[in-house]
Amino acid sequence: MTKILLCALGLFLLAGAGHSQTRPEDGIMYVGTYTRAPSKGIYAYRFQGATGAITPLGAAGLAAETENPSFLAVHPNQRFLYAVNEVSRYEGKDAGSVSAFSIDRATGTLTLLNRVSSRGGSPCHLELDRSGKWLFVANYGGGSVAAFPVHPDGKVGEASAFFQHTGAGADAARQKGPHAHETVVSPDNRYVLAVDLGLDKVFTYRLDPAAGGLAPDPKFAAIAPGSGPRHLAFRPDGKFVYVLKEMLSAVVAFRYDAGGATLAELQTLSTLPEGFSGENSGAEIAAHPSGKFLYTSNRGDDSIAIFRIDAAKGTLTSAGRASTQGKTPRGFGIDPSGRFLVAGNQNSGTLVTFRIDQETGGLTPVGKPVEVPFPVSVVFSKR
Repeated sequence: MTKILLCALGLFLLAGAGHSQTRPEDGIMYVGTYTRAPSKGIYAYRFQGATGAITPLGAAGLAAETENPSFLAVHPNQRFLYAVNEVSRYEGKDAGSVSAFSIDRATGTLTLLNRVSSRGGSPCHLELDRSGKWLFVANYGGGSVAAFPVHPDGKVGEASAFFQHTGAGADAARQKGPHAHETVVSPDNRYVLAVDLGLDKVFTYRLDPAAGGLAPDPKFAAIAPGSGPRHLAFRPDGKFVYVLKEMLSAVVAFRYDAGGATLAELQTLSTLPEGFSGENSGAEIAAHPSGKFLYTSNRGDDSIAIFRIDAAKGTLTSAGRASTQGKTPRGFGIDPSGRFLVAGNQNSGTLVTFRIDQETGGLTPVGKPVEVPFPVSVVFSKR
């Protein structure tokens, strides 16, 4: 009897521990915007992990006034936030900028720490490495990527490594030159993959502190001509990579060899419903924390495309789409627990929250849309 009771107690404790690891947590959600009137910068919302409810913090949610903070990244220590300022001129030069902020954990307010040149025009994406010591930026207009040291006080240093992409793509209108669109750190923190829409390539860089954070690597993955690759997502275990084609509204699945940071193409699937004939462009892509699902956003069809990921093969199966209930869903974010997805409709100025079905990956809207002007990116910070 004693053994049975001990066994039952052990199972109870294990179940409790598992539940505590996945329980929803409240936090702060930040939204990057384009600062066309009435937008003024970065907006903050209280996020309720149990219900997915979002409510503005402070004066109409405004956390910091800053110019075109289109893409955001939260430091691993949750104390700092970074934003690209997507402009073509900064301090009289052909460049955008990167801004560093401290986070007030109680109010969500952001305080500017410093701002530095991005070294290229119209920076559109940035990402921190796992240690929080390096920041990597993609300059869309400049067609370049850069690395920046992050200091212990949260400030970002001047660019310590810089690489200019060269060449042109197949589409004379959209690919006259390079357009670096995203920099993504590999799950093992050894490489940075840079997606270039203008060249139809995914470049590989080594994460190398001795070389100023970033060192060139001769490898790259070629995407079909005229695809316009925009963003990519790793499956959380690092075994597969999924690249979103902005111009062709499709996603390409790759097997990823972490040893050499090489990509082997597996398949390509459309993000659009069969028979769709309107104009559309892909925008954001993200893998679910469980590794079971993949999501992409469609600007035109105004939907989130849902895919199931084969656990062993890494290949994708379409699992339908969900309307974003607005116009031009540019960016979206999945909360850390994997229970909710929040989509930002850029041209209708709304945030819409969806509950994620943990078995199917399906999306069900919850609550009412929340107004925010010209949302671009959505990120979460734990409180």
